[in-house]
Amino acid sequence: MKLIEFFGVSEMNDSLDFGLKDKVAIVAGGGALGQDIGNGRAASILLAEAGAKVLVVDKDKLLAETTVQMIEERGGKASWISGDLTKSDQCKKVVDFAISKWGRLDILDNNIGVASKLSVVDESEENWDNIMDINLKPMFLMSKYAIPEMIKSGNGGSIVNISSISATRPKGLTTYSASKGAVLSLSQAMAVDHGADGIRVNCILPGPVYTPMVYSNGMSKDHRSQRQNASLIEIEGDGWDIGKAVVYLSSNWARYITGHLMVVDGGCSLSARPRG
Repeated sequence: MKLIEFFGVSEMNDSLDFGLKDKVAIVAGGGALGQDIGNGRAASILLAEAGAKVLVVDKDKLLAETTVQMIEERGGKASWISGDLTKSDQCKKVVDFAISKWGRLDILDNNIGVASKLSVVDESEENWDNIMDINLKPMFLMSKYAIPEMIKSGNGGSIVNISSISATRPKGLTTYSASKGAVLSLSQAMAVDHGADGIRVNCILPGPVYTPMVYSNGMSKDHRSQRQNASLIEIEGDGWDIGKAVVYLSSNWARYITGHLMVVDGGCSLSARPRG
């Protein structure tokens, strides 16, 4: 999937200039299983196609390396680093690496997340803490170290946090929904705090998109069809749809947008149909 294919044109031109050429982006959670396309990998590839230099971060270095290879095969510029982004020192290491390699930081895309299907009665305290650590803490820590570098550039920056429609329309994913609801509040609070610094902070709420995170443990044809039919337009979303939204919110085209909660779900949030 080429970014330009989304616009139905044969080549990028001035009218489709996202203003991302030579910008530096960090994509936290930019790996995916094998050659598959998750939200972070799609965002990494598309940001690079739009001209950005992309630092792909993943706890599993092989997944990050694969994303970089895919970017380079398409003619883009990228590097990778592995790290546990629930740890403050490793988040700082990631930001320092981007600055040492490219001298600036313009974009941060926070993708990391895990799910749980249990109620508060059935959920363990240990798993509650683990999900909150993984789904929320990296966004706090990565932003903590990224924002000062964006300010230093004098040109501001863009942060995109990935939440979920489960934050606003829960369906039996209680701990996950709570963590993703916190992402909404964090994103809007950050937008207020750093707007004067020229830093825009927005949040994407994906619907039931078909990504490695949801199908890695297996998914029946009926379940997949149910998820697709939950969309008002009855099509299946995937990682590319989320990646395109990341590029848009990171670009000059969204220069007047901050604190926005962008739902990307094919209308699932408006539908009474079960979404699986």
